[in-house]
Amino acid sequence: MHGLALFGYWVLQLWVIMAIGRAILSWFPIAYGSPWHRLNGVLVTVTEPLIAPVRRLIRPVGVGGVGLDLSFIVVVFVVQFVAVQLRNYAY
Repeated sequence: MHGLALFGYWVLQLWVIMAIGRAILSWFPIAYGSPWHRLNGVLVTVTEPLIAPVRRLIRPVGVGGVGLDLSFIVVVFVVQFVAVQLRNYAY
């Protein structure tokens, strides 16, 4: 059972890395068909199922003409919290 918890921890850590990569790529214009565009598509496909339901509850906040997506931050914090709990259980 501890091995399964440790596996879940690493899966969630990988998800967080992908979510942060998605956030970083969102800061730059990406040309359609480029390798960055394909990578961004993969990252959105993997991370959106967890972020979209929370985004319906917490709308982006307008800050200086730019929308700040608080739902993204909330989901990353919750996923990190669950990952740490799994790691603590595993050890």
